[in-house]
Amino acid sequence: MAQLKEGDQLPDVEVFDGDVSKKINMRELFKGKKGILFAVPGAFTPGCSAKHLPSYVKNIDKIKAKGAEVIACLAVNDPFVMDAWGKEHKVGSNIHMLADPDGKFTKAVGLELAANPVLGNARSKRYSAIVEDGVVKKLNVEPDGTGTTCSLADAIVNDL
Repeated sequence: MAQLKEGDQLPDVEVFDGDVSKKINMRELFKGKKGILFAVPGAFTPGCSAKHLPSYVKNIDKIKAKGAEVIACLAVNDPFVMDAWGKEHKVGSNIHMLADPDGKFTKAVGLELAANPVLGNARSKRYSAIVEDGVVKKLNVEPDGTGTTCSLADAIVNDL
């Protein structure tokens, strides 16, 4: 598929939400709601753990004050890793920690990142999106797929 762009509807794909017993459809997660979806190359990786996820944890109140009802973090990781990563960063019920273990959603939106030598398989490019009723209204994809500039919470809060 071509890369996701503003105006596109999220694909009808299921991912794990927080643990192995809970699956959620990406389109349904944002149905009738405004929210933010952000993706990272990998849980517990340096930029993701030191900068990306913490930027959203720190800005939860600002994000919600601007009308976001859903905040979701997605990575091509297994649900056990995403659950542990969320607990480490104390996201509680504020951020959905979405696991896309086989990259099905990531492939469907055309945002795969070749990360083989270090991360072992294709991962997700780093990006953030404002989603309203399942439609992407704003999309910020890091130019190199991995940097931490336009996809951090501070940038997306300004776009809300």
